[in-house]
Amino acid sequence: MQQSFDKTILVLFGGCSTEYEISLQSAASVLGTLTPMVRRVLPVGITREGRWLRYLGDPSALSENHWQQAGIPCTLTLDRGSCRLLWLDGSGRQETFDAAFPVLHGKNGEDGTVQGIFELAGVPLIGCGVLSSALCMDKDRAHKLAALAGVAVPKSAVFRRDASPDDIAGAAETLGWPLFVKPVRAGSSFGISRVENAGQLPDAVAEAFRHDCEILLEEAVPGFEVGCAVLGNTELITGAVDEIELSKGFFNFEEKYTLKTSAIHCPARIPPEKAAEIQAAAKRVYRALGCRVFARVDLFLTPDGRVIFNEVNTIPGFTAHSRYPGMMRATGLELPELVAKMVELGVQNT
Repeated sequence: MQQSFDKTILVLFGGCSTEYEISLQSAASVLGTLTPMVRRVLPVGITREGRWLRYLGDPSALSENHWQQAGIPCTLTLDRGSCRLLWLDGSGRQETFDAAFPVLHGKNGEDGTVQGIFELAGVPLIGCGVLSSALCMDKDRAHKLAALAGVAVPKSAVFRRDASPDDIAGAAETLGWPLFVKPVRAGSSFGISRVENAGQLPDAVAEAFRHDCEILLEEAVPGFEVGCAVLGNTELITGAVDEIELSKGFFNFEEKYTLKTSAIHCPARIPPEKAAEIQAAAKRVYRALGCRVFARVDLFLTPDGRVIFNEVNTIPGFTAHSRYPGMMRATGLELPELVAKMVELGVQNT
């Protein structure tokens, strides 16, 4: 029997982010799964320009970019304990809700900004809160905290826009080639470049600075990327560890959402004891960064068996081929049961 909740859930999607399109796909999946198990869903989209619209159309049409035609301008009233959705069409209509489920990827949605709105109003969040969302979006600070928790991290160097090109070049030489140049705060591999030599560095630095005011130079860790889905507040559940098999390059935005030349193996093709080690490291990182409800922890597995932290996605994708639902499915937790558990965890007082 499918679990049901006598609650109204506001589902937020879209956003002022380079990952806007992916959010629409994830939200369509979440809405389709969530609708039968709750009293009511309130789909609210944020356009690329930042307009909030109460979506009245079919959830399956969200992947089409004209969803805005079925939207009513709206905003939130932020009185603590009575947060409501207010229609701005002149009707004065208000809709109350019990919890918010942000299905936003990248900046202005996964970085603690939207989470702050709901926490200010005292609305339960289905997902990570302000602090953990901000920390996990920040690759440098997330690495520092993971290292303090005893999980190995890549060697790196951080620079702001006013940094000397000579200093950046010197740090690159110290780290060695190849290396990665990354925006400190961005998602879905936007602005990330793999740099093979000094001649490629200036363009990579400029591209990373297009996405953030701080950049990270990071050693290229040998081996391959693995991931682990984590679910829970007090007691943590992990999904099956997955493995990214690359035929070339790195797992950039195109590969993440098309898998043109790469493949994801779930479970990963590794010994059970190594998978258990990765799951334990993922839990440690999840705790260290203050995550709650759900998140995906990505790590590297080197040829000599070392487990090295990469990053945390606090709102991982929920598209048809997204990794987080796949990891949980591999342990027997299908999408409806997974979403129900996320709602249950989100409304808990923790």
